Amino acid sequence: MKPQTMETSSDVSRFGFGKMGFGCKHYRRRCRIRAPCCNEIFHCRHCHNESTKDRHELNRQAVQRVICVICDTEQPVAQVCANCGVNMGEYFCEVCKFYDDDIDKGQYHCNDCGICRVGGKERFYHCEKCGSCYSVGLRDNHPCIENSMRHHCPICYEYLFDSLKETTVLRCGHTMHAECLYEMIKHEKFSCPICSKSVVDMSRMWRTLDEEIEATIMPENYRYNKVWILCNDCNDTTEVFFHIIGQKCSHCQSYNTRVVPPPVLPH
Repeated sequence: MKPQTMETSSDVSRFGFGKMGFGCKHYRRRCRIRAPCCNEIFHCRHCHNESTKDRHELNRQAVQRVICVICDTEQPVAQVCANCGVNMGEYFCEVCKFYDDDIDKGQYHCNDCGICRVGGKERFYHCEKCGSCYSVGLRDNHPCIENSMRHHCPICYEYLFDSLKETTVLRCGHTMHAECLYEMIKHEKFSCPICSKSVVDMSRMWRTLDEEIEATIMPENYRYNKVWILCNDCNDTTEVFFHIIGQKCSHCQSYNTRVVPPPVLPH
């Protein structure tokens, strides 16, 4: 009878050696990657993309070889170093060729997105129409826009689908970086840069405008002038009395409106 092979304390120590002690500003990992596009060595694909002069990007799935930072051995992609036995990434995805020692991020691979994401698989679901992973709180609770994440942020113009920054879904269904939305609101811009719908509850502001309009009487020659408006929030077109402060949608009570030419009536 052959004796059972037992894992020694030295094996365990070697396996976990250097955890969280190596990496770059993007990820903690114990390996570097060789970029197949230019044959150069980088800590991660983001380091590659930020350093290339011609701005070409690394296809993460195309990476075939990595270099262990503990023993400096170059080898095919694998989680454990073939030479020294160190675990090169506490989280490892064979599809994305992705390593990360900081598992507090809650990394998981989404087969539908085709990439790894963070935040915990149990807290997200893949919206088929929008084509990306959203918080479970948005399931059946947001307007779907086809491939809404496969666009650039309308503020900073960074591609959203695989951005490292937190992304938020607006009330209209369009997407942008959460920090860009915060900056936009801080500068008192409250409408979506793409469709112009309100991005926050504006009811308090609308009530304030009601009071201002009631207190501001228009001159006699303008008092009964009417204009046609298009509401950016409900898309309704109505004819209303003109006021210098704003025009209120008679359908949804929003002041997020714009003056448009009158409709052409059929002859």
